[in-house]
Amino acid sequence: MSSKNKFGFDALETKSPEKSKRRTPGPMGMAVREAAASLQDSTDAKVEQRRKNASDAKEYRAAIEEGRVLEMLDISKISTDDLPRDRLALDDVARSDEMDELVESIRNRGQREPIEVYRNYSGVIQLKKGWRRLTALRQLFEQTRDDQFSKVSARVADTSSDRLDLYIDMVEENIIREDLTFAEMASLAIVASADFEGTDAESMVNTLYSSLHKMKRSYIRSFVFLLQELGAALQWPKAVSRNLGVDVARKLKSGESGELVSMLMGAKSADEQSSLLMKFIATDGQKVKAQPRVPKEKFEFHVGKTKVTARSGECRIVDGVDYAQLPKDQLEKAICAFKDALKD
Repeated sequence: MSSKNKFGFDALETKSPEKSKRRTPGPMGMAVREAAASLQDSTDAKVEQRRKNASDAKEYRAAIEEGRVLEMLDISKISTDDLPRDRLALDDVARSDEMDELVESIRNRGQREPIEVYRNYSGVIQLKKGWRRLTALRQLFEQTRDDQFSKVSARVADTSSDRLDLYIDMVEENIIREDLTFAEMASLAIVASADFEGTDAESMVNTLYSSLHKMKRSYIRSFVFLLQELGAALQWPKAVSRNLGVDVARKLKSGESGELVSMLMGAKSADEQSSLLMKFIATDGQKVKAQPRVPKEKFEFHVGKTKVTARSGECRIVDGVDYAQLPKDQLEKAICAFKDALKD
C-alpha cells in the first residue's frame, strides 16, 4: 500500500527537535564563575576560622584565669607587697645557706619551677607563690647582671582571685613541704584575719589550714593565742617548740601571766627566751627540769658584707672577693692567722 495520501504526496516527516546546544562559557564567564566559587570557599573557611579563633580565645582566657599559662616576666615588674609572706624573718631566709644552694641551682640549671603571680585590679603584677625562687633570681641578677636572670617563668592569672583563695594558695605549697613552723602559720592567720573584717584569727586557722589534721590546727590556734598575748616580747617565735608553745599558751589562758612579758623583753637570745618560757610553765615549787641541750648544727653571722657560716668541721666565708685569684701564700697566711685567733 502506497504511503502517499490522496493528494499524491507522502506524509510529512516530523523530525524531533534538536536538543539545544550546550553553551560553553567564554573566558570572562569562566573567570567570573571561578571567582564566585573561590569567594564562597574563602567565606566558608573564614567563618570556620572565626569559630575556631573564638573557641581558642575562650580556652586561652580560661587558662589565664586559672593560672595555666606561663609567661616570662621581668623580675623588676613583680611586686610582693599585696600579700604578707607566710615566713617570718625573711631577711634571714634570704641570707641562709638554703638560699645560697637555690641560687647555685638556678645558676647551673636554670629555673625549673615557675612562680605564681596575679594581676590585681590596678593591673599590678603581685606575687602569690615562689618568694624564694624570685629572691634567688634577683640575687643572681644583682651578682652577675646577666640578662638570663632578669626574667622569671611565671603562671599568671589575669584577674585577682577571691582574696581568701590567694592566701590559701600561697600557704598550700609550704604546707605540703612541711617547712613552716607553728609560729609562722599562726602569724599568717593573724595577719589574714585583719584583712577580713569580722573574722578572728582562730577561725582563720580553720580556713587557711583546712587540709591539716584537726590536732595540728589546734596547735596552730595555741600559737595564735601565744603570739597575740606576748606580741613583740616574744622576740624569736620560730625558736619556740610545739610542746613549749602549747604549754605556755595553756597557762596564759588560765590567767597566769606574772612578769613573763617583761622578762621576755630582756632576753638576749633564743635559748634564754626558751629558758624563761620553761620557768614560766613550771608549777610552784617544782624545779625546772632543764632540757638536754641539742648542739646547733650551724649558725650564721655577718661581718660587714661578709657572710660566715659555721658548722662542725667547716667554716664557710662568702663575700665578693675572688679567692681563686689570690696568691697561695697570702691565703695560707690568712688561714694561719685565723687558726691562731681561735686558740686565744
